Amino acid sequence: MGTEMVILDDISFPPQITTTKPLSLLGHGITDIEIHFLQIKFTAIGVYIDPEIVTHLQKWKGKSGTELAEDDEFFDSVISAPVDKYLRIVVIKEIKGSQYGVQLESSVRDRLAAEDMYEEEEEIALEQIVEFFQSIYLKKDSVLTFSFPATPNIVEIGFSSDGKEEAKTMKVENANVVNMIMKWYLGGTTAYSPSTISSLANTFALELSK
Repeated sequence: MGTEMVILDDISFPPQITTTKPLSLLGHGITDIEIHFLQIKFTAIGVYIDPEIVTHLQKWKGKSGTELAEDDEFFDSVISAPVDKYLRIVVIKEIKGSQYGVQLESSVRDRLAAEDMYEEEEEIALEQIVEFFQSIYLKKDSVLTFSFPATPNIVEIGFSSDGKEEAKTMKVENANVVNMIMKWYLGGTTAYSPSTISSLANTFALELSK
């Protein structure tokens, strides 16, 4: 596990953060969006996970980072492992919170619909997420956090900014929605940020070779 600060696009990610216990920075990457045919860097992502997760992934011992990055079953095991996970997402290119919320909501809804899991409870949970994002503005260097405790089926979403806006948080307790949010960020080949998945795969390959 790394001990040095990671710098991505002038944004610093500490090697460790503490929620209920210390979590290590196991992966990081950039997301981009296309605006008028240009690829614009949008956010930097740091993925913090309880190092204990390695004990749940022994089946993949000896695999390379490239092999793991292409193995959705491996990332399903990362997502389902009963350990704390935490995403720290720092904004590079400012965007309205409503735009981010709609992107998250539509991606999660499409995944739920594809697996026939989109019912009224899921719709209500997603509407609450959209409402939360409508109330914020994601200016440069503001921070979104997604905290997934080891107890499954909950995510706490947080927002903070250096400006005058207060930090805000919300909880989602719909198991299907929580799982699909995790899949959007950590779901292997279908995840939102390929560079983050590649970084995680390389870290896990290294940790599993020990």
